[in-house]
Amino acid sequence: MKLKSMIAGAMIAAVAGFSAYADGHEPTKVAFVYVGPKDDGGWSQQHHAMATEMAEHFGDAVEFSYLDAVPEAESERVFTQLALAGNDIIFGTSFGYMDPMLAAAARFPDVKFEHATGYKTSDNMSNYGARFYEGRAIMGHIAGRMTETNKIGYIASFPVPEVLRGMSSAYVHAKKANPDVEMTVVWLNTWFDPPKEADATQAMIDQGIDVVLAHTDSIAPLQTIQASGQRVFGFGQAADMIQFAPAPRLSSIIDNWAPYYIARVQAVKDGTWESAATWHGIEEEMVGIGAFSEALPEDVRAEAQALMESIVSGEYHPFTGPLNKQDGSAWLADGEVANVGDLLGMGFVVEGLDVEIPN
Repeated sequence: MKLKSMIAGAMIAAVAGFSAYADGHEPTKVAFVYVGPKDDGGWSQQHHAMATEMAEHFGDAVEFSYLDAVPEAESERVFTQLALAGNDIIFGTSFGYMDPMLAAAARFPDVKFEHATGYKTSDNMSNYGARFYEGRAIMGHIAGRMTETNKIGYIASFPVPEVLRGMSSAYVHAKKANPDVEMTVVWLNTWFDPPKEADATQAMIDQGIDVVLAHTDSIAPLQTIQASGQRVFGFGQAADMIQFAPAPRLSSIIDNWAPYYIARVQAVKDGTWESAATWHGIEEEMVGIGAFSEALPEDVRAEAQALMESIVSGEYHPFTGPLNKQDGSAWLADGEVANVGDLLGMGFVVEGLDVEIPN
């Protein structure tokens, strides 16, 4: 599909009113760009659901449009076309959109840009993300306690900081819960490819892995586990994926973007929008933890709940030393907590994780 028709399709796909106010004020034009299909069951679907909630909050005071399944390599052209179409604020929801959005923002200083999961900003571009590693600490603890084979798996998308933080957090806490646990990591080099996600999951099951954590965007891992008929568990990713309860889903990490989207659009409407870097977690409710499955023994549920509460209260940080980097070099001394800069730019995994990080 050519870009022009894609943009036209996005305008047709708008889910909020298009009419101007009776007093002549035009609605604020808000556009979203998703890296996967809006119905992928996970990451992009959750962003779309939250964007739709934002649009419903404002009603005809906003004009909402979106484009889904936009490859990162195509994103700068898409951001440019959306800016030329008169959008007041544009949200891009993939790490790989960061530099393309920054380039587009430089050409359209009067348009506000918002980039998810990155770390770069400019006068008219903010970044926002969530401390998903907090949720992965809880999922890792559960995985370590629930495995009977002492083998857990991690399906990874790309070696970006968010994914490296996630697998490191999951591994650290699985290991604390079960010192005998081993983690196998499979890189897919894609955010959304259900057949590849399913194949990776099945390969793990065939290797005796009985708990699988996925850092990709579809429901394929849980579907594959369910179809196997074996005692294998997984977790909801980005969305609750509660349809897989009571088994194989043990819990989930839920992305709650709606309050942020409402606040940022309101700031544009008020003329108070400023470039900012936002990184919220469980405490701020940007990261939600799904209900614990009945498959979890009572003591495991209690441990997971206690871990969550300690993170929320600030009593515990998932990256607290002593921790070394994978090559054995020192990272965090005993009791030392990782700083935000190190975590945002994390380009390594923790010691003990037997995984090669691709370029």
